[in-house]
Amino acid sequence: MAPIVWEYLEIALLAVIQGVTEFLPISSSGHVIVLAALFDRFGHPLDQKLTINIALHMGTLLAIVAFYRDRIVRLFGSDRRLIGLILLGSVPAGLAGVSYKKFFGAWFVARFGWDPLEEALVAGIMFAVTGALLMAARRWESRRGRGVISGGELTYRQALWIGIFQALAILPGLSRSGSTIAAGLFCGLKRDEAAAFSFLLALPAMAGAGLLEAWDAAKESGGTLEAGPLIVGGVLAFVVGWASLRWLIAWLEQGRLGWFAAYVFVLAPLVIAWRLLS
Repeated sequence: MAPIVWEYLEIALLAVIQGVTEFLPISSSGHVIVLAALFDRFGHPLDQKLTINIALHMGTLLAIVAFYRDRIVRLFGSDRRLIGLILLGSVPAGLAGVSYKKFFGAWFVARFGWDPLEEALVAGIMFAVTGALLMAARRWESRRGRGVISGGELTYRQALWIGIFQALAILPGLSRSGSTIAAGLFCGLKRDEAAAFSFLLALPAMAGAGLLEAWDAAKESGGTLEAGPLIVGGVLAFVVGWASLRWLIAWLEQGRLGWFAAYVFVLAPLVIAWRLLS
């Protein structure tokens, strides 16, 4: 099969995985890293992975904007208190991302010869942590009852707490949406409000990460990836992401976090075994 056909097929598959897993609490970064590792091992190794990642994240970022467009408009009116909460909650992820990118990442590579943020084995371990966090949120609700407050009623301390959970999700396999939704439920948010705050909080984090990746991609040399596969990937990530976001809200309202926990609990040992035995 021609290399360009492989590029279209593999980027399309990555886009579907990104669109589904960015919003469902099962970790998009973990799935994309594992899938890219499989491509490198068994398929056609993809060139310019940073550029591909930017295109896919742009698609899911636009899906959030489209889905929550009315809520975003209200940020400049009746919900303007949320702006301060979102900005404060974004600080931990910003600090974690920049610190890792500029300092700790280089130290890991120099010290151990590998980058944990690009390692499928780390993703496998963190899948299990994601499952444990989802089960903890489910048990919290069963003991304390469902949350009753909206995002605008959070305290600044609670917003910072949720932001810390988002920062921890820099690790592949630890779901950003799962971490922040669980933290929101711990803070007493209604289920739909926990999801809304999680994804509004994702906007600055995803935009900032995209800028850092774009900077790195601009410095990257070589590569012959064409625009066509990137456009297909971005559009697919947008469409699938928007549908997945609707699906998540419906399942969250029905209290089905345990279903996602079961999935990552099954996935974790499979990925760990594959990386250790391959």
